[in-house]
Amino acid sequence: MALARNIAVFVVSLSLLVFIAFFGRLPAFRNTPIGYLHRLLVVRIPSSLRTLDLYLTNGRITSGSSRLGHYLMYERHPVVVVFFLGLVTGSAALFVPVVWPYLPLHHKALIPILVPLPHLFTYLSAKRNDETYITESNHSKHMKYYPYDRILYYPGVPCRTCHFVKPARSKHCSICKTCVARMDHHCIWVNNCLGRANYKWFLALLLFTGILLAYGAYLAYIVISPQAAEHYKVYEQWYGYELDPTADPSTWIVYLDMKLHYFLMFSSIYLDVGGIRAAGVGLLALLTWPLPLALLSYHVYLIWAGMTTNESGKWADWRDDMNDGVVFLGHRRTGSMRSALEQPKSLHPPYRSEENDSSTSTSPVPTPPETPPEEEEPRTAWPIESRHILIRTMDGEAPQNLPSRLKSVADEESFQRVWGLRDVENVYDLGFWDNLLEALK
Repeated sequence: MALARNIAVFVVSLSLLVFIAFFGRLPAFRNTPIGYLHRLLVVRIPSSLRTLDLYLTNGRITSGSSRLGHYLMYERHPVVVVFFLGLVTGSAALFVPVVWPYLPLHHKALIPILVPLPHLFTYLSAKRNDETYITESNHSKHMKYYPYDRILYYPGVPCRTCHFVKPARSKHCSICKTCVARMDHHCIWVNNCLGRANYKWFLALLLFTGILLAYGAYLAYIVISPQAAEHYKVYEQWYGYELDPTADPSTWIVYLDMKLHYFLMFSSIYLDVGGIRAAGVGLLALLTWPLPLALLSYHVYLIWAGMTTNESGKWADWRDDMNDGVVFLGHRRTGSMRSALEQPKSLHPPYRSEENDSSTSTSPVPTPPETPPEEEEPRTAWPIESRHILIRTMDGEAPQNLPSRLKSVADEESFQRVWGLRDVENVYDLGFWDNLLEALK
């Protein structure tokens, strides 16, 4: 039972650590214990260790660790991809031969289909394609996909590296060294940026990795359970729960202690009967399958809200500034709209997330260059236009002198202080099903 307890504690701790390290920075966790633990893990503890290392070795250890961390997190390399696929492949190689003789025919037919899928979708997510990366040759096409909303994206803003005007919803990735269409985030698990055309493969990767892990745990259960039951019958007297005579059996602490006892007991029996190859891999799958499905659920929420991970970070910055009372909402003049159609009265407001541009800081909105609308805003196939304009002010007072580019499209008398995202339209939110179809392009 001690072995089962140690394995369970190790796997749960490792899973929690991975979740906090990679997902704790999301704005959804910003003011939660997960966000605090993420800051503790990536900021405060390294800072304390750096101070200690400066005292002991003049910073040699932290300097080398910093270079390694920068390489792993901020440079293109296959290390994490190899680790992920190696873990999936190695676990399958250990697990499948042991349980294969005990499986019904339909499971034997399903395993060869499911096991390769994480490899396939990792390849498709990592593969370079012209719909994801913006180049000089396809720039004009990408300019026509999405309109500028003048909240998150402004016309006429150039990319200093790629030397062309940024299309709406795009972002330059300093790791991939290119602008990415409908940028979601750079994912170290696939060593690539996720955006238009490959985001769908990332969603499929999360879905089928979660399914494969849950299926592996299920196969371990149906194979080992009959053997574990026989083992328990033979040695039942060894596994009884001994209640502390001084404890109240009706309390929740005793109840949880009893449940934990039987969980560890059966885990120990499963490990004794199935060994590390069957039971160990099955237990690992059981404790980790929620991770990819939880991340998938978060991305489904982003799709519902009509935003990307990158955009959710921008919206989070607006929300924080609204809480400070320095954001004002204005309306576009009817004559500046490209369509005369009546706009929807309300759209789902987003709640923001990660990977912020420097342009999403609390500094004033940058003024786009003076260029004619026809040159910087080609007509798009997007069915709606944004009626709203947001602007931050440094003094918390209503804007007096608008940037010239905003002045040409804004009703200057319409600006009012806004306190919440529910009052702001998200032009990229067409409703869940249309958002889903857009995300799967």
